[in-house]
Amino acid sequence: MRPVRTTARALLSGIFIVSGARAVANPEPYVEQARPVTERVGPVLSRANQHIPTDPSSMVRMHGAAQLVGGLLLATGQLTRPAAAVLAGSLVPTTIAGHPFWSVADPEQRRLDQVHFLKNLGLLGGLLLAVADTQGRPGLRWRTDRAVRHGRRRVRRAVRSARRDARLALRSAAVARRLPG
Repeated sequence: MRPVRTTARALLSGIFIVSGARAVANPEPYVEQARPVTERVGPVLSRANQHIPTDPSSMVRMHGAAQLVGGLLLATGQLTRPAAAVLAGSLVPTTIAGHPFWSVADPEQRRLDQVHFLKNLGLLGGLLLAVADTQGRPGLRWRTDRAVRHGRRRVRRAVRSARRDARLALRSAAVARRLPG
């Protein structure tokens, strides 16, 4: 299964690496498309931290950097689950700002935006699978359940052992009372 995972991650990350690198190198073509999202997100970011640039060009560049780094991490198999989560999060504003087919009047443009919107939903599905993929190793839930089961088993053993030791102590005390001296 490892070659399939490696190939799938490389194929899935390609679009993010290319589009992220383009946005970092030259954000201007994306600024107008991103403006509806940056106008909403900018004030929230500036309230959270005054040091984060909130102009549309910088935000497009930061978004591109996140996609570039996430794509590279996913493609190389490093921190794949967090990288896929970052890419999934970055895909949502990209899809909403870039392909709002519901607000386009031209039927041909609406169809193209709808196709790209659905393509991005497919990418999001692949990224969610990558987020959930434990690469054949036990997940956190399984490990937690196993640790709880083993803990309960150890407690039951300790209780049985303590009861057995208490019974032996009682019998020993009873026998000791009957002995002379």
